[in-house]
Amino acid sequence: MVEPCIKVDQLRVIYNKGKSNEVRSLDGVSVEIYPEEYIIIYGPSGCGKSTLLYGISGLQAPTYGDVIVQGKNLAQMTKREKVEFHQTRIGMVFQAFYLIETLTVLDNVCLPKVFRGESLKERREKAMELLRRFGISEQADKFPAQLSGGQKQRVSIARALVNNPEIILADEPVGNLDSESAQNVLDIFREINGIDKKTLIMVTHNPEHLVYADRIIHMKDGKKVSEEVNHDKRPAEALRKDVAETPEEISSELKLLMRTFKNLSLQQVGVLLVPFKAKQMLSHIISELNEEQIGAAENLLKEFLFKNIDSETLSDKLDLDFDKGGAGWNRLRAMSFTDRAKMIMAQTEFLNNDETGGIVAFCDYLVKLYNLKFDEEVLLRFRAFIKLRVENRIDRFGLQQRLDAPKKLGGVGLYKGSAEKVVREVELIMLLRYSA
Repeated sequence: MVEPCIKVDQLRVIYNKGKSNEVRSLDGVSVEIYPEEYIIIYGPSGCGKSTLLYGISGLQAPTYGDVIVQGKNLAQMTKREKVEFHQTRIGMVFQAFYLIETLTVLDNVCLPKVFRGESLKERREKAMELLRRFGISEQADKFPAQLSGGQKQRVSIARALVNNPEIILADEPVGNLDSESAQNVLDIFREINGIDKKTLIMVTHNPEHLVYADRIIHMKDGKKVSEEVNHDKRPAEALRKDVAETPEEISSELKLLMRTFKNLSLQQVGVLLVPFKAKQMLSHIISELNEEQIGAAENLLKEFLFKNIDSETLSDKLDLDFDKGGAGWNRLRAMSFTDRAKMIMAQTEFLNNDETGGIVAFCDYLVKLYNLKFDEEVLLRFRAFIKLRVENRIDRFGLQQRLDAPKKLGGVGLYKGSAEKVVREVELIMLLRYSA
């Protein structure tokens, strides 16, 4: 059984803990990364993505939580083990290069090997091999100040690889580069991952880079808000685990409820389903929050689904402090969540009132929500598949297969991650439609 080479469990990093200027840079982030994956940690500035990378590297100690790399808990390593870890297990590439200006390019690349006690001949041979590979061998005797930004970054990549680590960590590695140099670096990373079989983790805020990743970890406000899969390199048992732990088996839940409460009216079953609907809707829309915030929000969402409060009251109460009967969220999160809930409920009501006419509008909503790009033929195909699901003529898995299948085979040709998002949205709205 293949184990993750990196496991981050409920990692929290808090600066100025307990003081008035306390900052939660990371707030309960959990991630598993498997060997040979290309992972991108993506999000806006200040979201905690670099802190997560530094936590994985051991350069940032956790306030709470664990970081386990290749079976070793970083917090439990001895000083000698940490030195060995940084010298041989990981290589790091930074936006600012961090080359030593008084050393030549060749000596900068050799530096990690100096501390390993290797001979001058051996380390220079390995360094020159990497410089030739990255097309900068002719710069070997120059100093960093004589290089362009792109050349400096290729030198820093060579330095990161010189001890042949299995894991490469890159923090905004093309942030200081022009577009041509940036593309060169991204091509090198793709080669390092695809040919050298290195596990590669890159931090970026540029959405154009996301196509290179096998998986994208989306972050916001110090939390992991979602994952997106382009190419799944995880072992089958890990994928089965993900499926088992994902609370999205809506169809089987409904079947169980119907069998259990078969003598009740549709209206009575609809009322019994409201707590389940609230839980599903909450997990669908929001990122990770603490248990108290989630519990309070779930109770408010139940009131909203029972129509005991309107959307404005829901937003206001989500923003209230706990001691005032609220959920303790911030205003922006409360407004964003409420707007999303209103969008979902609007689609639900539209489909209930006019299913035939609502299908086209529902499909347009999905296209806009996930920024899908279809030509006219594929759009018609997409609408037909959504209609089949709304009419219960195919199940969720049938819908996903059709959305994920190549266009030339009669499918829609969506990336797997995009297909999964669309299916989750459709299934949630199918659940919310289930009422009297």
